[in-house]
Amino acid sequence: MASPPVRKIDTPVSTAIELKLAHSPDSDDAFMFYALATKRLRTRKFKFTHVLEDIETLNQKANDEVYDITALSFHAYAYLADRYVLLPSGASFGDRYGPIVVAKGPLRANGLKKKRIAVPGKRTTAYLVLQIYEPEFEAVFTPFDRILETVSRGDADAGVVIHEGQLTFAREGLKKIVDLGEWWHQETGLPLPLGGNAIRRALDPAVRQKVAKLLHDSIRYSLDHREEALAYALQFARGLDTATADQFVSMYVNDWTLDYGERGRLAVQTLLDRGFEKGVLPSSVRAEFIE
Repeated sequence: MASPPVRKIDTPVSTAIELKLAHSPDSDDAFMFYALATKRLRTRKFKFTHVLEDIETLNQKANDEVYDITALSFHAYAYLADRYVLLPSGASFGDRYGPIVVAKGPLRANGLKKKRIAVPGKRTTAYLVLQIYEPEFEAVFTPFDRILETVSRGDADAGVVIHEGQLTFAREGLKKIVDLGEWWHQETGLPLPLGGNAIRRALDPAVRQKVAKLLHDSIRYSLDHREEALAYALQFARGLDTATADQFVSMYVNDWTLDYGERGRLAVQTLLDRGFEKGVLPSSVRAEFIE
């Protein structure tokens, strides 16, 4: 008598948790996410889809929680704290440097009142800090990579440059009027927090914790393997030579990026408090971090 056919029992296969991770296409962010993007780290049950978009687009898309993990300006975070919580790693701080107000002609640091100033977006921290510095000016919203040419053409009296523009504005014949990061330090004694990484509150707390650890490990890997991480980041450096790109990455990926620390967290809260006190932010916001 023939044996009955063996019945196969399908065993469930654990599926990876897919997460959309968004950051800007800049050399500092590329350096930060190098180990995750190139699978130098074991992500175990997580599968990350990397999306690259400019910071103001990310600020706007966070309103609809388009991405699970996203880079954000701290200005934007003030409007998103009910939907996102800050990761304890991945921030960009300007320690006595930051966005720079530049102009073509002679203009004093105290002469920005009533001027037309090109800014890189409504929710950028550069715009927030400029409003704290000088509340009365006409904002000319301009993509960050067109601010130098906008000021050079005379379409704005001045402009706030971020990213590589902080290092290259002199090539365009423009002059520094005020470094907002330097001014911020004189005012507060603190570094200027510009942007961080945040994760959706709707995600499971265990997932948020594990993502926080992976981001920390990715930054640590790049700092420990600087040469290879910088080589990868150069493709996002928008024409910078190696030395200048290395300088830029060093400015915004450092020990502050690995961990805010007590002073870094105080700096974030101080920025949010000053923005509210000056009437720039509509409500008081408490910065909250994954612990």
